Amino acid sequence: VQLQASGGGLVQAGGSLRLSCAASERTFNTYTMGWFRQAPGKEREFVAAINRSGGSTTYGDSVKGRFTISRDNAKNTVYLQMNSLKPEDTAVYYCAAGPDFSGLESTYKYWGQGTLVTVSS
Repeated sequence: VQLQASGGGLVQAGGSLRLSCAASERTFNTYTMGWFRQAPGKEREFVAAINRSGGSTTYGDSVKGRFTISRDNAKNTVYLQMNSLKPEDTAVYYCAAGPDFSGLESTYKYWGQGTLVTVSS
């Protein structure tokens, strides 16, 4: 599965961005999709995941209540709506696909190339 993330950019604190991740295969709906992020000098961190049908979601503690993950299986695309952005949200955001509904990085088999989000104060 090839994943292409897009939608990153520069935004002021308090603003919003929506990331998209398009998958190359029709089997998209057989995978849990997740978003992770990595800030400079830090380890990669779990952000959000959504199960195959879109009926279940889970979030990292640092983004709960501000970010929303969703998917459109007809378009083979997963989204991450990011609201009330903070400077500490600055990171490269990666989408990933895997067989299990999980926040564990090790369970994801396929990764996109990442898109940079920069939040200015």
